[in-house]
Amino acid sequence: MSLERPAAPDPYSLLPAVPSFEVTSTDVRDGETLPDAHVNAAGDLSPQLSWSGFPAGTKSFVVTCFDPDAPTPCGFWHWVAVNIPVSVTSLDTGAGAGDDTLPGDAFHVRNDYGTRSYGGAAPPEGDSAHRYYFVVHAVDVEKLDVTPDVSPAVVSFNLAFHTLARAIVTPTYAA
Repeated sequence: MSLERPAAPDPYSLLPAVPSFEVTSTDVRDGETLPDAHVNAAGDLSPQLSWSGFPAGTKSFVVTCFDPDAPTPCGFWHWVAVNIPVSVTSLDTGAGAGDDTLPGDAFHVRNDYGTRSYGGAAPPEGDSAHRYYFVVHAVDVEKLDVTPDVSPAVVSFNLAFHTLARAIVTPTYAA
């Protein structure tokens, strides 16, 4: 059975437009292949991310990783870290290991693997390269009104009303 299908649209183009700001990484690059350390079978390490240039009204950050190319009608959430303090402008490699590796009162919601952590790339073997949208969302409240028990979709819904700006880096990966 072939997994050939049309490319999914940029998922953020479907949301209300917001300004962008800068995100960089020592581990991943826009449009380049995701290193093995950040793949599900090889390490599940979240990449290092640093950000700057976000709006003055920013009160916290949410960091996510989403694969719109997963063979599902709703994509696949790999990482959702909520309520990162505004004073934090980077996460080290591996910060997505669990809630105790996040700063302040930040926490993870369950990803589509069912864990409260970063889950690495795992596209089906033979599928075309998937895009992994690592996004830092600048948020206008100190804490989103969500708990660790909500789904990534609920966090994303709340972000639609509280995102001031987004910074995106999108590496790819194929098995």
